[in-house]
Amino acid sequence: MPKMKAAMSAVLVMEKEGITQAFGVPGAAINPFYAQLKERGSIAHVLARHVEAATHMAEGYTRAVAGNIGVALGTSGPAGTDMLTGLYSASADSIPILCITGQAPRARLHKEDFQAVDIASIARPVTKMATTVLEPAQVPRVFQQAFHLMRSGRPGPVLIDLPFDVQMAEIEFDIDTYEPLPVYKPTATRKQVEKALTMLMASEHPLIVAGGGIINADASEQLVAFAELIGVPVIPTLMGWGAIPDDHPLTAGMCGLQTAHRYGNASMLASDFVLGIGNRWANRHTGSPEVYCKGRRFVHVDIEPTQIGRIFTPELGIVSDAKAALQLFIEVAREWKQTGRLRDYSAWVQECQARKKDLAFLRKTHYDTVPLKPQRVYQCMNNAFDRDTCYVSTIGLSQIAGGQFLHVFKPRHWINAGQAGPLGWTLPAALGVRVADPRRKIVALSGDYDFQFLIEELAVGAQFQLPYIHIVVNNSYLGLIRQSQRGFAMDYCVQLAYENVNSPEVQGYGMDHVKVAEGLGCKAIRVHGQNEIAPAIRQAEAWMEQYKVPVVIEVILERVTNIAMGTEIDNVTEFEELATDKSDAPTALALLD
Repeated sequence: MPKMKAAMSAVLVMEKEGITQAFGVPGAAINPFYAQLKERGSIAHVLARHVEAATHMAEGYTRAVAGNIGVALGTSGPAGTDMLTGLYSASADSIPILCITGQAPRARLHKEDFQAVDIASIARPVTKMATTVLEPAQVPRVFQQAFHLMRSGRPGPVLIDLPFDVQMAEIEFDIDTYEPLPVYKPTATRKQVEKALTMLMASEHPLIVAGGGIINADASEQLVAFAELIGVPVIPTLMGWGAIPDDHPLTAGMCGLQTAHRYGNASMLASDFVLGIGNRWANRHTGSPEVYCKGRRFVHVDIEPTQIGRIFTPELGIVSDAKAALQLFIEVAREWKQTGRLRDYSAWVQECQARKKDLAFLRKTHYDTVPLKPQRVYQCMNNAFDRDTCYVSTIGLSQIAGGQFLHVFKPRHWINAGQAGPLGWTLPAALGVRVADPRRKIVALSGDYDFQFLIEELAVGAQFQLPYIHIVVNNSYLGLIRQSQRGFAMDYCVQLAYENVNSPEVQGYGMDHVKVAEGLGCKAIRVHGQNEIAPAIRQAEAWMEQYKVPVVIEVILERVTNIAMGTEIDNVTEFEELATDKSDAPTALALLD
């Protein structure tokens, strides 16, 4: 039996499980693992500037391409605690990432050793498994179990903590006999699918709600095929955005309190039946169940049994992987079509399309003011970027307005930390997407505060030549929190503006993002008017090609803009003026031409 260090067995298992890329920050307690990575040379490594950022890079890497599992590495103590935000974000959105930490030697774990913390106990609530390996011979099997868990059922993250002496110990392990464990995914039964279709066909105005589980299962093609077969409109959730193209005739728009379309909410309120697939009924999609559920019946399909009935009780719950369920829905629907059992919903589809035409233009985008209103920025982005553009964003008014005004046409082309929404996520996640797909057109979208949280990671993009465009909409405010504070009649501790003695060109806005980006080795442009945006994007594309670094486009916004949102899907406040005619919102109408 071959002998090797336990750390080497972990690296060999990772290779067998398909890992070719890692992100991380080395340190004394994880150096034995890094030594084995260096010796093998089979797993590439990107050096982050912050361990939290390494986990977000791993997230972006996983989210970008079906089948990927991002890996984040860190030393003992604060490296593990820094990883918690990324583990939470991944867990909340069902994203598999593997975090590996070093640890003090086993004999010192109870002695309050330097940088020794029980990270496994701390991380357990936000992982599928978190464990400190105490026996060297168990290392390869713990890694095997980690990959099995990350891929089985509802996907999610794992943390493995490796004491220094465990990594260094010699064990016997034969990698040539190693095989990954079979992945478990629950599957809908024919009886369940027939019952669901019977309920759907008994309705007059059905909808399909397509969640992030469809993206995770790589089932977008099956979703579109099923929707077209039965002729039923689709409402994607924020995490399912892109599962069906925005300009598909059956796309009814997004529903929700924030990242939603007026016509999406209106169509939901007009429906009488909803088939939810791979979604969580998240509160920013539903609002209160009392309003969301009134007058309609529900079938819920989800891979995680405990999601069924968590928010409200559907009339039928089906525990299934989204792709497996959709394949069976397609099979049964085709049989029913041949025997004339499918209803004609063309009139309902036309009603949803008419609603789109009537309501799409009401959110005005065609502003000519300077400083810019954000609505005009998104109109310019729609005009400048094509259908292949992949947007990366996390939270704030910038992301909410992006959800209302941008358009997504492909799965995994809206990459968003949906439930956790950690500030700073956007930049490292975009770098992870770039590593996963060197050819993709990537546009990150941040407000100024999100951008500042992990701004040092721009240096990673420069060092490792990871070009992408980062649009920073800058109003020098914690804009979403300021808008929320309206309910408390205050504007308190949310202003980021100050007099910058080194940059008079940004007086009134504080931080000079252009100088910081340039100082970190990237390129940057500042724009003030809508006529400057398209040339700036063209310049950014040229710089990316020439220098192979991230390019920041900072757009100076008016200081205060309230973005449409509300407390219920039937009570969304439109703070800005409505369009007076359809020429005021040309980008919304472009989808309807």
